[in-house]
Amino acid sequence: MRIGLLSAAHLHVDAYVANLRAAGAEVVGLTDDDPGRGRAWCTAHGVPWVDSTDELLSRDLDGVVVCSETAAHRRDVEGVAAAGLGVLCEKPLATTEDDAKALVAACERAGVPLLTAFPMRYSPPMREVADLLGAGVLGEVQAAMGTNQGELPMRHRAWFVEPTRSGGGALMDHVVHLADVLRWYLDDEVVEVYAATNRLLHAPTVTVETGGVVLLTFASGVFASIDCSWSKPDVYPTWGGLRLDLVASEGVVGVDAFAQRLTVHGGSDGPLAWPEWGSDANQGLIDDFVGVLREERPPAVTGHDGLAATRVALAAARSAELGTPVALDPAP
Repeated sequence: MRIGLLSAAHLHVDAYVANLRAAGAEVVGLTDDDPGRGRAWCTAHGVPWVDSTDELLSRDLDGVVVCSETAAHRRDVEGVAAAGLGVLCEKPLATTEDDAKALVAACERAGVPLLTAFPMRYSPPMREVADLLGAGVLGEVQAAMGTNQGELPMRHRAWFVEPTRSGGGALMDHVVHLADVLRWYLDDEVVEVYAATNRLLHAPTVTVETGGVVLLTFASGVFASIDCSWSKPDVYPTWGGLRLDLVASEGVVGVDAFAQRLTVHGGSDGPLAWPEWGSDANQGLIDDFVGVLREERPPAVTGHDGLAATRVALAAARSAELGTPVALDPAP
């Protein structure tokens, strides 16, 4: 299984290269709009540098992982689809709904699989809750409260705070993961979004929103809240986390996707560190991508899932700008 990498822009590519190798795939090469960034990344990770996208796509690949800036996703995914290759695309799918729809449609026309990088679908703790819901143990979900908080991503990848390339700030970065999990858990679609944002944190440094609360209403009447803030300090022992609490007719449940960790005081990583000992959701995502290519089967999470979550994030941005709830039309 031969996989190419399009861009080192997104920080998740740092993990995906090891995940691909663990899945038995050969990482054939990486190309990047920023040759300095790309060459440095290739040197650090032992991956061949490729001078252009056309050259990469000509190297007898089975699939491509797109980790470019969000604004470049449409261009990159359409190019990979035109080459007849399967795609794993970072989230959110695009900075506009039109671009997100277009890249999904391009893959459908080409008859190639498109996966959205939603690793929470593969997290054992998250899947355990999905199994409880599917078995009816908790009854009917009535409300949910989620948090997806992290640190300001500038020191990892500065483009995350450049709205022309990322589409926004903390809203675009963090809403999509929980929006997708909630759609998965509830088997339902969001019909209304209300959001309030601020820049109380990091105001002298960035121009995008760094804090936000998003309220979602689903077609069934279930409502949910999402805290999507960049609120963790740089010295925090992890980059962030994701938690979801559900209130249902027969019980309540809380799930923390990143609680499988040890606490180390005074180690080489600083005064406090949380080394993870448990499952790797990224590995589950990559294993599914490689399995889809090998077995020619449908993925667990699709481009349409990515489109739906992207629409929620974009509606949240519109709501924050307008100061009013925004209705979502039925999913295309």
